[in-house]
Amino acid sequence: MPTVVLMGTTWVSATDRSGTAPSLRAVLFDMDGTLVETEQYWGQAMFELARVLGGRMSEAARTATVGSSLRRSMTILHADLGLVRTEEQLQSDARWVEDRTAELLSDGISWCPGARELVRTVRAQGLRTALVTTTPRRLAEIVLRTIRADLHGDPFDVTVCGDEVPARKPDPAPYRQAMAALGVAPEECVVVEDSVAGITAGLASGAAVLGVPAVQEVAPAPGLTVRDGLLGVGPAELAAVLAESHLDDVPA
Repeated sequence: MPTVVLMGTTWVSATDRSGTAPSLRAVLFDMDGTLVETEQYWGQAMFELARVLGGRMSEAARTATVGSSLRRSMTILHADLGLVRTEEQLQSDARWVEDRTAELLSDGISWCPGARELVRTVRAQGLRTALVTTTPRRLAEIVLRTIRADLHGDPFDVTVCGDEVPARKPDPAPYRQAMAALGVAPEECVVVEDSVAGITAGLASGAAVLGVPAVQEVAPAPGLTVRDGLLGVGPAELAAVLAESHLDDVPA
């Protein structure tokens, strides 16, 4: 099938075994740390909780929580502090972090460099879009209100939040749920993510993934393209990410 072979900033057709070319139809975005500069708010809330609990969270533990569910983040935090907490205490700690993060989000939200332009150009190109975040709906809506106001409308056809899925990232369920709602196949999608958990979920869903890690180290993987940010990324670059992910299907 015609596929795309990357040659610098241009791409040309080649042929793979299936007879049809992958075509980009949808872009699925993570939120915290990918589109908006909000990841630090979660970190601040967890550092504050650690002090409330009488300890100090290490930077390594904080890094390990990036992109994780609140349950996993609390488990990491408690282990880092050497604490044994009951289920009820874990739930209470998670609510504390969620409430504190909501307060911090209300103080202001900024786009990650290049993210605003990317979302706008993807929409202008007529591609389908989804926001897929581990953040609970009530916090995600704080961010979404800011995004909608800035862009004078909702740039996402679908939003999937962490409390609306059967399993959270790194499970592929959130991305598969978004794809089903958009009516697209995984091979027609590019996922844009910053965390190991999110990248793992995107790849497991069958999509190509553009990884823009800022905190965690990301290992190379089939289907993954890594950049140091979203500046200069547009629909053409995302189409190239999708095409490159299909090169593994081309017989040697």
